Amino acid sequence: MKTRHLVLALLVTFVWGVNFPITKLGLDAMDPFVLTGIRFALAAIPLVFFIRRPSVHFGYVATYGLIFGIGMWGAINYGIAVGVAPGIASLIIQLSAFFTMLWGALLFGERLRPAQWTGAAVVLIGLAGIFMAQNGAHQVFGVALIVLSAVAWSIGNVIIKKSGVKEIFSFMVWASLFPPVPLLAATWLIEGAQPFMTTWHNIDSVAMFPLAFQVYLATHFSYWGWNSLMRLYPVSTVAPLSLMIPVFGIVTSVLLIGEHVRPVDMISIVVVIVGLAIGIYRRAATHSPFTSQPQDDTPEALALPGYAQSEMLSPASRQIPRSSPRRR
Repeated sequence: MKTRHLVLALLVTFVWGVNFPITKLGLDAMDPFVLTGIRFALAAIPLVFFIRRPSVHFGYVATYGLIFGIGMWGAINYGIAVGVAPGIASLIIQLSAFFTMLWGALLFGERLRPAQWTGAAVVLIGLAGIFMAQNGAHQVFGVALIVLSAVAWSIGNVIIKKSGVKEIFSFMVWASLFPPVPLLAATWLIEGAQPFMTTWHNIDSVAMFPLAFQVYLATHFSYWGWNSLMRLYPVSTVAPLSLMIPVFGIVTSVLLIGEHVRPVDMISIVVVIVGLAIGIYRRAATHSPFTSQPQDDTPEALALPGYAQSEMLSPASRQIPRSSPRRR
């Protein structure tokens, strides 16, 4: 990987990692669903007036928006609000890789490698340690919500794969139109006007910074950067770099918000990271000199954050044309 692309990869994973403690700062001033709703409203508007709608069935866009906005980020923000440490949350969300691989096997007939099963087993051991280390029912419930958000992310990845979308940035912008109304309406129906009044009174530069960071860096910039790398390099090159997300998440949580990592938590964190490394790492395949692009429709590719399907080819599209000189 070229130096400038490695720098881009590290910057993207840093942004995604530091987004978790920064989200905690936003939750100190805003209700979790209000924060999520405003985030996606700003991610969509005003860009939807300037960016062409993605050329896929709009049902995919709407479904992805609801799952990604409510099922993933709504659950993450609520889980952090009820007591899950942001660093731990940045680690648990990486379980989406294994959930996505499972969907790939169940829905698309993709074969899982023995290393992926081994990695999943190791991750489950670490996750069990995280659950047992939580203090009180609220934190356990919060961890369960983060696991649910990882499932939601994996379902979102499947939707992207099924849609065959190529304009991933446009897809993200238009999908962001759908979470705000349900999130804000549910908040109003369940809690009334109080969360909105609290948000209004607490809005200041400290509260606005997490919103701006989530919209323009964690969403717009990072998805563009990651998908640019996915188009340039094989998944076996890019995938291991995603392990930096929880590393940055945990370190910046300690530095920015004073998160305390107990020895028992650290042991579980290391176990989960080792399991993720086992499951995600894939030795680079040797491609034929006649193959111009790596075939990155593997479960690992689908599991990566924000993976764009522009390089994904159907089995039929991989067949050698009749006029090809390679035909025997």
